Amino acid sequence: MTLLKGIGIGLSLTVLCVLAAPKARADDFNRKSIVTFSAPVEVGGSGAQVLPAGTYVFKVMNPNAYSHIVQISSQDETHVFTLIVAMPNFRLKSTDKTVMTFRERPAGEPEALKAWFYPGREWGEQFVYDRSKALQLAKETNEIVLSTPIVQAAAPIETLTSAPVEAVNPNGETVDVAKVVEAPPAPVADAIAPAPAAPAPVQVASLPKTASNLGLIALFGMMLLGVGFLLPVFLKKSV
Repeated sequence: MTLLKGIGIGLSLTVLCVLAAPKARADDFNRKSIVTFSAPVEVGGSGAQVLPAGTYVFKVMNPNAYSHIVQISSQDETHVFTLIVAMPNFRLKSTDKTVMTFRERPAGEPEALKAWFYPGREWGEQFVYDRSKALQLAKETNEIVLSTPIVQAAAPIETLTSAPVEAVNPNGETVDVAKVVEAPPAPVADAIAPAPAAPAPVQVASLPKTASNLGLIALFGMMLLGVGFLLPVFLKKSV
């Protein structure tokens, strides 16, 4: 009985691990992050508004696209507050915790959401504001702000996915997006390194057409028979 109990516990742990793995991969894929703000925060996007202090869930809706759509929802994910266009941004060192950055506003104004970095990743999300709001933020914070000429609040998600992105400076001028979004450092190439030699042809061994898996099946059957003979012996010893 002790042996059977041990086998059952092992199988249970295996099932729990298998069930937990897809969730971990899903969170890493869409960068799901639970964030708590201690003060009101202004956000852009389709539902541009000021979020009160509280806990929210951030997700990337289209991780494989060049520009991303970030969804901000309630803690239980039953209500979506906004969808925001974001551009991938690079930082030199990743961290083991979620990092949110903000644009400091004049006294009495809520801080505006600037960027979000997921734990363990060097790439983050730099948020894009409608041009009118971007111009205001650039002037108030004396920083260059990513903007889009479309009105995100009136645009369907398909339009947001392909929304053009530009940048505006404190003087209201359109500038290169590269002044805001930092590209990853280019790898240093060895200028005098010789070209790699062509790989040798790979010889692939193939089984005869008459080959099959019968041998493996027979071996597995013999192993099962052996277990069947030994199991009563172990059961008697454990009683």
